[in-house]
Amino acid sequence: MAVTMSLTSLLVCADAPAVQVLTRILEELDIAVETCGDLRMAQARLEDRRFDAILLECKNETAALELILHVRNQTTNQTTVVIAIVSGSNDVRQIFSKGANFALYKPLSRERAAHSMRAARSLMQSERRLRPRIAVEAKASIAYSGKEDVPAALVDLSEEGMALRTGSKLPPACKVYFQFSLPGNASLVRLSGEVMWQDSAGRAGIRFADVPQVSRRVLNNWLQANVTSLPEPEMPGSPEVPVIDDATERLSAGLGLLSVSAGDRRDLSRRRCCLGVEVYRPNISAPTRCTLIDVSSGGCYVESSETFPTETPLELVVRTENLKLRILGKVQSMHPGYGMGIKFTLRSDEHRQKVQQLIECAHSESRLSI
Repeated sequence: MAVTMSLTSLLVCADAPAVQVLTRILEELDIAVETCGDLRMAQARLEDRRFDAILLECKNETAALELILHVRNQTTNQTTVVIAIVSGSNDVRQIFSKGANFALYKPLSRERAAHSMRAARSLMQSERRLRPRIAVEAKASIAYSGKEDVPAALVDLSEEGMALRTGSKLPPACKVYFQFSLPGNASLVRLSGEVMWQDSAGRAGIRFADVPQVSRRVLNNWLQANVTSLPEPEMPGSPEVPVIDDATERLSAGLGLLSVSAGDRRDLSRRRCCLGVEVYRPNISAPTRCTLIDVSSGGCYVESSETFPTETPLELVVRTENLKLRILGKVQSMHPGYGMGIKFTLRSDEHRQKVQQLIECAHSESRLSI
């Protein structure tokens, strides 16, 4: 697997000390950061690229509000997490009403800002997983260092990445350049991407790096036209995420989650969170330390660079300041290098009570002030 930053951010701020503090925190959280000190330049960048987060200084509040509205009215960055950098003179309620998700208060405390960005990162990852990946069959041509016109076949596609099959092993540490046409569209899409994972069967997950404006328009139009044809979900697991079939799920670029049937959605309220969890396998005393990023009464999703085969029985241990919870489950889905969907094994009222306590912990975590 390629070691690369999977999340991206645009830091729009002219305050050098604040930029220095936030850049270091973002990089420590494996969030790639681009900096820009001018709001008009930032708007131009947002026309061409999608970012998982925008950190926006609100010293010029009127201009900042206009940029937030512009982001929320865009197709490309509509669900981007917006983090406002504010001071005592700002109308924070107004900033939130226009679409900001979080606020960082100046002067910035490194410790407080780091805590806030960890919570924001969890939301960024959740928003990324909620974007549908659409199955597609199309031929592609790849070029990279020393290679030209390497054939490949697209498997699925989203706003920011794709899965494909190729007979050649892709380089993990350089840009790969693609061109392809989508079904029903004669326009040629040209873009570059980074390899997020690949396996011995020739499958690979790609995160888009640079997408020209014309190609971005073609991609967005095709995705919008085809997202309405996705089938209704019929798999057990966590709610509020689109379902894809087993083959597509295994091929997706590490961005999938457990899913639920439409009938079960009302009963399984998923909570986003960011909690440390120790995962134990049978007969292995050493835990795998993971991050719990969402939970429902039926299951949860944990981020982990180490994943286990589906149906592997597990014991999850979550420690908080006031309690220690042990919950049984088994692997429902796994995404190598990214994480696992876990279905709880509920054999008694005591087990269900522990899951409810975990959900309450997640709810408390999500309400922490930023």
